[in-house]
Amino acid sequence: MIKIDDKAPQFCLLNQDDVEICLRDLKGKWIVLYFYPRDNTPGCTTEACEFTEAQPDFNDLDAIILGVSADTTKKHRSFIEKKELGITLLSDESTDMMQEYGVWQLKKNYGKEYMGIVRTTLIINPQGVVKALFEKVKVKEHVAAVKVELERLKSLV
Repeated sequence: MIKIDDKAPQFCLLNQDDVEICLRDLKGKWIVLYFYPRDNTPGCTTEACEFTEAQPDFNDLDAIILGVSADTTKKHRSFIEKKELGITLLSDESTDMMQEYGVWQLKKNYGKEYMGIVRTTLIINPQGVVKALFEKVKVKEHVAAVKVELERLKSLV
C-alpha cells in the first residue's frame, strides 16, 4: 500500500469520455484521487454525489477530483448521466494502476474471498507526492473530512 510522502505512481487512464488522463499532465495541481468499488452501487453513488456537490469548494482549493474503479468508460458515462455527476471518473479495467497503488486487495464477504477494490482516498500535492491517505473509507462524512485535510495541507505550504 502506498504511504504518505511516497511519490504517487504514474498512471494514464481513460476517463468517461475516452480521453486519456495522465498524472504527469496534472503536475502543479492538488489531486483528490479516490478509489471506489463499482458504479451505481449505494455507497459509491453517495460518495460520487457528495464529491460532485463539494466540487466548487475543491475548485476554490485548486484541486481536481478523480474517481477510479474497474468499470468501463461506458459504465462511467452512464453513471455520470444517471446521477448528474460533475466529477471525472477513470477506468482501470486491468486493475494495474490500482495494484500499483495497493488498493486492489483480497477481500472477504459472507465467507468468500475475492480480489477487489478497497475504498481509499489520497491527496496528492502539486509535486506529485502523497500527502494524505484515507484507508478503508466509510462514505458518511468522508468528503467533508477530505476537504478539511486539503485545507490543512494547503495552509502548511
